[in-house]
Amino acid sequence: MSRAAGFPPVYDGESRLLVLGSFPSVMSRKTAFYYGNPQNRFWRTVCGFFGEEVPQDVAGKRGFLLRRHIALWDVVTSCEIAGSSDASIRKEEIADIPALLLKSGAAAIFCNGSKAYALLKEHFPQLLGMARLLPSTSPANPRFSAQVWYGALGEVFGA
Repeated sequence: MSRAAGFPPVYDGESRLLVLGSFPSVMSRKTAFYYGNPQNRFWRTVCGFFGEEVPQDVAGKRGFLLRRHIALWDVVTSCEIAGSSDASIRKEEIADIPALLLKSGAAAIFCNGSKAYALLKEHFPQLLGMARLLPSTSPANPRFSAQVWYGALGEVFGA
Protein backbone atom coordinates (compact mmCIF):
# COMPACT_ATOMS: atom_id res chain seq x y z
CA MET A 1 0.00 0.00 0.00
CA SER A 2 1.26 3.46 -0.81
CA ARG A 3 0.46 6.79 0.81
CA ALA A 4 -1.50 9.19 -1.35
CA ALA A 5 -2.73 12.75 -0.94
CA GLY A 6 -6.07 14.14 -2.00
CA PHE A 7 -6.95 17.59 -3.31
CA PRO A 8 -7.73 20.90 -1.67
CA PRO A 9 -11.40 21.78 -1.42
CA VAL A 10 -13.21 23.75 -4.09
CA TYR A 11 -15.44 26.39 -2.50
CA ASP A 12 -16.08 30.06 -2.01
CA GLY A 13 -18.15 32.11 0.40
CA GLU A 14 -21.27 31.61 -1.74
CA SER A 15 -21.34 27.80 -1.52
CA ARG A 16 -24.73 26.40 -0.56
CA LEU A 17 -23.89 22.68 -0.73
CA LEU A 18 -20.83 20.66 0.22
CA VAL A 19 -20.43 17.37 -1.65
CA LEU A 20 -18.09 15.02 0.20
CA GLY A 21 -16.43 12.00 -1.35
CA SER A 22 -14.24 9.56 0.53
CA PHE A 23 -10.87 9.82 -1.28
CA PRO A 24 -9.84 10.33 -4.94
CA SER A 25 -9.58 7.27 -7.16
CA VAL A 26 -6.38 6.36 -8.99
CA MET A 27 -7.73 7.97 -12.17
CA SER A 28 -8.68 11.13 -10.27
CA ARG A 29 -5.20 11.30 -8.77
CA LYS A 30 -3.75 10.98 -12.29
CA THR A 31 -5.94 13.81 -13.62
CA ALA A 32 -5.29 15.83 -10.42
CA PHE A 33 -8.96 16.64 -9.86
CA TYR A 34 -12.13 15.18 -8.44
CA TYR A 35 -14.01 12.43 -10.27
CA GLY A 36 -11.43 12.04 -13.01
CA ASN A 37 -12.66 8.63 -14.13
CA PRO A 38 -14.84 9.28 -17.19
CA GLN A 39 -17.04 6.37 -16.10
CA ASN A 40 -17.83 8.06 -12.78
CA ARG A 41 -21.30 9.56 -12.99
CA PHE A 42 -20.70 12.60 -10.75
CA TRP A 43 -20.09 15.23 -13.43
CA ARG A 44 -22.79 13.94 -15.80
CA THR A 45 -25.31 13.86 -12.96
CA VAL A 46 -24.64 17.23 -11.36
CA CYS A 47 -24.15 19.07 -14.64
CA GLY A 48 -27.24 17.31 -16.03
CA PHE A 49 -29.35 18.56 -13.13
CA PHE A 50 -28.48 22.13 -14.13
CA GLY A 51 -28.94 21.40 -17.85
CA GLU A 52 -25.26 21.96 -18.62
CA GLU A 53 -22.69 20.00 -20.57
CA VAL A 54 -19.82 18.50 -18.57
CA PRO A 55 -16.81 20.84 -18.76
CA GLN A 56 -13.85 19.22 -20.48
CA ASP A 57 -11.07 20.52 -18.25
CA VAL A 58 -10.31 21.16 -14.60
CA ALA A 59 -10.75 24.93 -14.91
CA GLY A 60 -14.19 24.43 -16.45
CA LYS A 61 -15.23 21.99 -13.74
CA ARG A 62 -13.99 24.29 -10.99
CA GLY A 63 -15.84 27.18 -12.62
CA PHE A 64 -19.03 25.13 -12.85
CA LEU A 65 -18.88 24.28 -9.14
CA LEU A 66 -18.35 27.86 -8.06
CA ARG A 67 -20.99 29.24 -10.44
CA ARG A 68 -23.50 26.71 -9.13
CA HIS A 69 -22.52 27.30 -5.46
CA ILE A 70 -21.27 23.75 -4.86
CA ALA A 71 -18.29 23.08 -2.62
CA LEU A 72 -16.43 19.81 -3.22
CA TRP A 73 -14.00 17.94 -1.00
CA ASP A 74 -13.17 14.50 0.37
CA VAL A 75 -13.41 13.42 3.99
CA VAL A 76 -9.93 11.88 3.78
CA THR A 77 -7.11 14.26 2.83
CA SER A 78 -4.36 11.61 2.77
CA CYS A 79 -4.09 7.91 3.52
CA GLU A 80 -2.55 4.59 2.66
CA ILE A 81 -4.69 3.01 -0.02
CA ALA A 82 -4.54 0.07 -2.42
CA GLY A 83 -5.65 1.33 -5.81
CA SER A 84 -9.03 3.03 -5.54
CA SER A 85 -10.57 0.76 -2.92
CA ASP A 86 -12.36 2.63 -0.12
CA ALA A 87 -12.20 -0.58 1.92
CA SER A 88 -8.39 -0.43 1.86
CA ILE A 89 -8.08 3.11 3.30
CA ARG A 90 -5.72 3.05 6.29
CA LYS A 91 -3.91 5.61 8.45
CA GLU A 92 -6.13 8.35 7.11
CA GLU A 93 -5.91 12.05 7.82
CA ILE A 94 -9.35 13.62 8.09
CA ALA A 95 -10.37 16.92 6.53
CA ASP A 96 -11.40 19.81 8.77
CA ILE A 97 -14.95 19.83 7.51
CA PRO A 98 -16.37 22.14 10.23
CA ALA A 99 -13.81 24.82 9.29
CA LEU A 100 -14.73 24.52 5.60
CA LEU A 101 -18.42 24.86 6.41
CA LEU A 102 -17.72 28.09 8.31
CA LYS A 103 -15.65 29.51 5.43
CA SER A 104 -18.01 28.41 2.67
CA GLY A 105 -21.41 29.02 4.23
CA ALA A 106 -22.70 25.69 2.91
CA ALA A 107 -25.84 24.64 4.78
CA ALA A 108 -26.16 21.10 3.42
CA ILE A 109 -23.79 18.16 2.95
CA PHE A 110 -24.22 15.37 0.41
CA CYS A 111 -22.07 12.32 1.05
CA ASN A 112 -21.21 10.63 -2.24
CA GLY A 113 -21.42 7.04 -1.04
CA SER A 114 -21.45 5.11 2.21
CA LYS A 115 -17.72 5.40 3.02
CA ALA A 116 -17.87 9.21 3.00
CA TYR A 117 -20.99 9.08 5.19
CA ALA A 118 -19.46 6.57 7.62
CA LEU A 119 -16.32 8.69 8.00
CA LEU A 120 -18.39 11.84 8.54
CA LYS A 121 -20.47 10.01 11.15
CA GLU A 122 -17.36 8.72 12.92
CA HIS A 123 -15.41 11.98 13.00
CA PHE A 124 -18.12 14.68 12.92
CA PRO A 125 -21.37 13.25 14.31
CA GLN A 126 -22.53 16.80 15.07
CA LEU A 127 -22.83 17.40 11.30
CA LEU A 128 -25.19 14.51 10.56
CA GLY A 129 -28.26 16.74 10.87
CA MET A 130 -27.21 18.60 7.75
CA ALA A 131 -25.84 15.56 5.92
CA ARG A 132 -27.49 13.21 3.47
CA LEU A 133 -26.19 9.88 2.20
CA LEU A 134 -26.52 9.58 -1.57
CA PRO A 135 -25.69 6.60 -3.76
CA SER A 136 -22.08 6.62 -4.87
CA THR A 137 -21.51 7.89 -8.39
CA SER A 138 -18.67 5.37 -8.75
CA PRO A 139 -18.88 3.08 -11.79
CA ALA A 140 -18.49 0.21 -9.30
CA ASN A 141 -21.89 1.00 -7.73
CA PRO A 142 -24.68 -0.92 -9.49
CA ARG A 143 -27.34 0.79 -7.32
CA PHE A 144 -26.58 4.33 -8.50
CA SER A 145 -29.65 6.45 -9.19
CA ALA A 146 -29.47 9.80 -10.95
CA GLN A 147 -33.06 10.42 -9.87
CA VAL A 148 -32.08 10.25 -6.19
CA TRP A 149 -29.34 12.80 -6.84
CA TYR A 150 -31.72 15.03 -8.84
CA GLY A 151 -34.27 14.92 -6.03
CA ALA A 152 -31.67 15.86 -3.42
CA LEU A 153 -30.21 18.63 -5.60
CA GLY A 154 -33.72 19.94 -6.17
CA GLU A 155 -34.21 20.30 -2.41
CA VAL A 156 -31.13 22.52 -2.17
CA PHE A 157 -31.35 24.44 -5.44
CA GLY A 158 -35.03 24.22 -6.36
CA ALA A 159 -36.29 21.93 -9.08
